[in-house]
Amino acid sequence: MKIGELSSATGVDTDTIRFYEKSGILQSPSRQPNGYRAYGAEHVESLAFVKHCRALDIPLADVGRLLNFTSSVAEDCGDINELIDEQIKRVRARLASLKALEKQLVALRGRCRDPHPVKECGILSELVAAAQGDSCACHPA
Repeated sequence: MKIGELSSATGVDTDTIRFYEKSGILQSPSRQPNGYRAYGAEHVESLAFVKHCRALDIPLADVGRLLNFTSSVAEDCGDINELIDEQIKRVRARLASLKALEKQLVALRGRCRDPHPVKECGILSELVAAAQGDSCACHPA
């Protein structure tokens, strides 16, 4: 199948497929006599694997390592567990960061509980003050 057909079959756009090839994530396909790439079922399967891993926000380098493990059935899965443990740590760190961001936004939102004219808006006043170097509700000194 050609790259457009692979794209349709997997939902991965052609530029991303080419990027995965150049990055070594996706095995380069053979070429037809006319120079077109000839993708097969193994490419569909690999792209589905990559797409699933990326949906879990696994970094591309780790996706490549995981993909390599699919053909290394003799090894144990200790390295795979470590890889996923590291991803869990990254996700937990992002969650903590998002919680802190939520707290900041709630504090900022508390500055304007009821509708007012824009020039009296506590949120906007806080943002302007912060832009001028003053402390604000969302980033207290």
